[in-house]
Amino acid sequence: MTALAWCPFPDRASAEAAANHLLDEKLIGCANLIGPIHSLFEWNGERGSAEEWGLLAKTDTTKLQATVSRIEAIHPYASPAVMGWPCDAAGEATVHWLAALGSTRW
Repeated sequence: MTALAWCPFPDRASAEAAANHLLDEKLIGCANLIGPIHSLFEWNGERGSAEEWGLLAKTDTTKLQATVSRIEAIHPYASPAVMGWPCDAAGEATVHWLAALGSTRW
């Protein structure tokens, strides 16, 4: 089953570096870098805003937790907002492609 992981990064370079790590480690099949985005948040009791870059990663549910954990480990923020979820629907070709991550089948 396909899955997505999302996380904002402080800049494009750090988002791209994380995407390359995840691709090199065969945890994801694709990453979309989205930005710049304007984020509004509350952190440590203070309201804030920042320009960030979003990383949307495409993976398989069998690699979702490892993907989320790896993003947390390599992220420049001390407490990054990393989220992942299984997809309710996906095209057949996408399902096969992401299910084959780490193999030579695709």
